[in-house]
Amino acid sequence: MPVQLARTTVEPSGLSLLGLVRHMAEVERWWFRRSFAGEAVGDVFTGPSDGDEGLAGVDAAAAERDFELFRDEVEACDAAAAGRGLDETFVSPGGAPLSLRWVYTLMIQEYARHNGHADFLRERTDGVTGD
Repeated sequence: MPVQLARTTVEPSGLSLLGLVRHMAEVERWWFRRSFAGEAVGDVFTGPSDGDEGLAGVDAAAAERDFELFRDEVEACDAAAAGRGLDETFVSPGGAPLSLRWVYTLMIQEYARHNGHADFLRERTDGVTGD
C-alpha cells in the first residue's frame, strides 16, 4: 500500500496520493496556523517558499509518518481556530484583510480540487472507478 501511495500514475506529472496528503498538511498549516493564528511555525515538509508545498520528495517508506504528520497538523489547525469567530479577520501575507470564514471557504475548495486529483490517481493505481 505505501508503494501505491507514492506512485506517480499520470505521467508526466509527479503528483502522487501521498504527495497530496503532504501538500494538504502544508496548506492547513499555512492558512490556519501561520496566517490566521499568527503562529511562528516552520514547514511540515516543505513550504510555499520553495514552490513545492509538500508535493515532491515523497518516500513510500515514510507513508505512515507522513499520514501521522498530516493528522497532527489538522488537530493543531483545529485548535488554532477553536472558539474563534468566523468573521474574525487577519491580514494576509499579501496585505489584504481576510476572515476565518474566507479560510474555511478556501480550504473547502482546496480539498475538493485535490480530492478530484486523488480520484484520478487512485483509479490509475487500482483500476477501480467510483460512482
